[in-house]
Amino acid sequence: MISFFILDALLFKKNLFKKIFKIILQKCKILLTDTEQIAQESGLYTPTFEFANVLDYKEELLKIRQKQKNIIKQNNAVIRATNATNLTVNGSTKQAQKVIHDIQKLLLRAFNTECDDIINKVKYTNYDTSLDRMYKSAEAISKFGTTMGISISNEYLFAKHDELYLAFEYQQKKQQEREELREARELQREEQKAQKELEKRLQELEKEQTHYQTAYQKLKLQLLQNPNNTDLLQKQNEIEMTLQDIEKALQDIDYRQANMKAGYVYVISNIGSFGKDIYKIGMTRRLEPQDRIDELSCASVPFHFDVHAMIFSDDAPALEAALHRAFEDKKVNMVNHRREFFHVTLDEIKSVVRKNFDKTVEFIDYPEAEQFRISEKIRKEKR
Repeated sequence: MISFFILDALLFKKNLFKKIFKIILQKCKILLTDTEQIAQESGLYTPTFEFANVLDYKEELLKIRQKQKNIIKQNNAVIRATNATNLTVNGSTKQAQKVIHDIQKLLLRAFNTECDDIINKVKYTNYDTSLDRMYKSAEAISKFGTTMGISISNEYLFAKHDELYLAFEYQQKKQQEREELREARELQREEQKAQKELEKRLQELEKEQTHYQTAYQKLKLQLLQNPNNTDLLQKQNEIEMTLQDIEKALQDIDYRQANMKAGYVYVISNIGSFGKDIYKIGMTRRLEPQDRIDELSCASVPFHFDVHAMIFSDDAPALEAALHRAFEDKKVNMVNHRREFFHVTLDEIKSVVRKNFDKTVEFIDYPEAEQFRISEKIRKEKR
């Protein structure tokens, strides 16, 4: 027969748990439904995680939650050790079983409440900490049932582990989508800037063309009156050459506007910020591609980028994609494919470009990295 003191302690724990969870349930304002009664009596409520609205994640989540409900229904969530001492209350094993069952429900409710809090707060940056907290919670809550040989089962703990990982996986995906959206917006802004540059340059060239055409017409009238004037003839030749250059520039802009894929693929490095053999391979449609490099060399990095190659291509996106594929296994960021940094040597980049694109592309082997080298020199002098 169980002693009076042990029974009193068990009943005290039971009443304490009831008071605690009464407050929790009142604050949460949880509504029970008949179909969820078995699971919800144990504190396993319909999830309200943000990712429940995403169909594929919701489907997987429902599978995991159904597995948890089945474990609870089979009385395998909080188990009693097979070698635990047989207990009686007031000489009744039936009353003892009721006390044990109530304590099991309270322990399960405590664990589920703790897990819900952990899962709701998991982020792509704190998975290991969250998992550790979950396992420690199972251990701590199980200690309340030690006297009666009761503990959270490994089967149920692993099911909760799966749910935590799903939440973590979704947070990773959500973070990736945020980064991809940010990069898509950045790409859109880059395209808009390129288009505005083309339009602005077109207006400037057309204005310049009109100016020189007017001057050319006036000059022709002067030559009609004085056809052998060497100064006028020289001036005529200069204007004709200028008009040819303008016409060539206009044709280039027409081509760039008609062919939206035309642009520059750049290979740049920043040894002061990222170290040796880290290269960014990207593309821009700017008329002046250096403007894009200057933007990348903003306040977010301590030093300016150095250009190793600037390759014009009729299909810049295709060339960029080909280079990215060639160095797929050498990406610095293996999760986000839009992070265009690669841990590769310049010779490897040269080989791919010259083998698959253009053997005449010129590369600058040695990065200038002026500010970085000066900074290093100053640091050495101060030592």
